[in-house]
Formats: sequence, C-alpha cells, structure tokens
Amino acid sequence: MQASGLSLQMIHSEAGLGQYEVVGGLLNPLDASDQLIFTREIIVNVASKHGLHATFSPRPFMTSAGTAAHAHISVHSVKEGEKPLDQLSEYESAFLAGIIQHLPSLPAITLPTPASYKRMVDGVWTGGTYAHYGTENREAPIRLTNGTSPQSRNFEMRFVDGTANPYLVLAAIIGAGLRGLKTSMPLQMKDCAGPKFAYEMTEEERKALGITKRMPLNVREARHNLATDMGMEEVLGKNFVEKYLSVNQASYFYEPD
Repeated sequence: MQASGLSLQMIHSEAGLGQYEVVGGLLNPLDASDQLIFTREIIVNVASKHGLHATFSPRPFMTSAGTAAHAHISVHSVKEGEKPLDQLSEYESAFLAGIIQHLPSLPAITLPTPASYKRMVDGVWTGGTYAHYGTENREAPIRLTNGTSPQSRNFEMRFVDGTANPYLVLAAIIGAGLRGLKTSMPLQMKDCAGPKFAYEMTEEERKALGITKRMPLNVREARHNLATDMGMEEVLGKNFVEKYLSVNQASYFYEPD
C-alpha cells in the first residue's frame, strides 16, 4: 500500500480467522472509496502471487465473526465547550437520526448479497438485527466511538461488507444523514450502550429505548425495504433505485434462506 502511494496508518489482526483491519487516513468519501478499491486490488493480486484467492466473503466460516467493510463517519459542527463532551451536537444528532430512519432499507446497498446476511446476525459482534445505535456497542449496526471526544467522535457504520460497491454505500449513507440534517430531524432513539444488547432485551425494554424496527434478515427483505422507502428514492433517484433493484434481483435469483 505504501509503495502504491496509499495512506496506511495501522494494520492489526481482528477476531476472525485470517481477518485484519487496515486503517488509512481518508479526506473525503471519494478518497475513501478509491483507497478501498485500490487496497482490495493489491490484496487480490498479492494473494494470487502466492497461490491464494482473496474473496472478502462476509462470513466464510460460521465459527467466526466474518469480514466486513465498516465505514467511520464524523460530523463535527460545534465549538468545544458549547455542549457537554458526552452529548451529541445538533448536527450529529440530526445526521444520526436520518440514517436510523432509513436503516432497514440501506442494507439493500450496503449488504447486497445473500451471503451478507450470514454475517449480520445477533451475538457475533457484527451489528445484529435491530435498527439502533449504541456507544461502543458492537452489537448495534451503528456504533458511536470516542463518545466523549468531540474532535474524534465518529459513527461506525457496521452494516457494510466487502460485497458492496463503496461508492454507492457512502452515497446512500451520507444521503440518508443529509436528509436528517436538512430537516433538523430529532433523534428520538436513546443510546443503547448496555449492559444489555438489543437482542437480549424484552420487547418492552427495546421500546423504551425507541428500538422498534428490525434490520432486513435477507436480501429479499432489503430490496423490498428500499423499494418502498420514498426518502431514499428522493436521495438516490427513482431511476437509479429501480435499475439497481432490478439488477440485484437478477443477479441473485437463487437466494437460499
């Protein structure tokens, strides 16, 4: 990566078999997507050189957490000291609210294959099946990290994997967040920071936090959610949504449960 002129800050092993996390310094969504594509090309070609095949499969082994492509997004807008350190700014709250509103439909783009849903299950640190967020909560599809540091606080979008197109992923996620910003959407959901994870709670406990929606459990549900989400149609354009869903359905005509 360094020899190719790509930004590389850190690499370390993660939970899965043969799984690693690569961290680079990224300036904007296009830089992020470009770097991700170039990095994958490098990995594929180096693996091939040694007689191996790099797949980026979401979960090739059911005994491990699998492999994702999480995106960290920061929304900084207020001066330090304007709000308590552990409280989200108005911009952060509205941006997060916009994404949460569209969480059930976003996976049609961020988790676009039947294999994607072998990873997105409860209890394996992959984001789970309930639409919510939580501070340092790896069982939430959106994890708030560095919550007490306004300068480094960010939202980790955990509902993304390596089968997705990173350009479309960031366009959809940022577009959903911008819908929240434009309308100053209130964040009605409470922080699911523990000690219980959403899937461990009773229905009443989830409702008390504002957790009322599920993530899609398969790619068919994801397509249906996107097809009926008028807000995301406004963000992405009706023509794009129709063609994307048509191609996705044709690509995965056989979709095992």
